[in-house]
Amino acid sequence: QVQLVESGGGLEQPGGSLRLSCAASITIFSIYNMGWYRQAPGKQRELVARITRGGSTNYAESVKGRFTISRNNAKNTVYLQMSSLKPEDTAVYYCNADVVSGTVWGQGTLVTVSS
Repeated sequence: QVQLVESGGGLEQPGGSLRLSCAASITIFSIYNMGWYRQAPGKQRELVARITRGGSTNYAESVKGRFTISRNNAKNTVYLQMSSLKPEDTAVYYCNADVVSGTVWGQGTLVTVSS
């Protein structure tokens, strides 16, 4: 059973930066794609960014130019570097991975952007 553990959330002021980490319990070479999603209160979960096993990336329009997804294969970890944070980025951020057996989700980490 693949497990994903997110970390790095917290409270940040508008304009600030945070880096989220998602550590996988297996080598990420065994994972097809990994992504970050978020769910704000009262809203549906939405895609933030995805990275393929080959390293191709795509982003939601709302975060393009501010967020960067990357992976460290040696550490089996995927990151989400978030900059120029806005209050509307406040949400629980979830890591997910596409593996042979299906899609796996992490437990989520809360990001709050507020002054």
